Amino acid sequence: MNHLAQVNQHIAELTLEIVRQRVMVKYARDTGQSEIAESLLDALEGSLRIFEKHRELIFAQLQRQPSL
Repeated sequence: MNHLAQVNQHIAELTLEIVRQRVMVKYARDTGQSEIAESLLDALEGSLRIFEKHRELIFAQLQRQPSL
């Protein structure tokens, strides 16, 4: 269960960082400097998708384990 808790923590932290980055992207767009901010946001969102997929795999493995 520890792996699931870790991945859930990573997802929560990354989700918060994405919210912050979206604010920065909006500001960057408003000032005409959005390319780097948008690139970072894309990378963060890609990482979030990877962690979510990892969580699905962990959860599936936990469901397959026999109960003690």
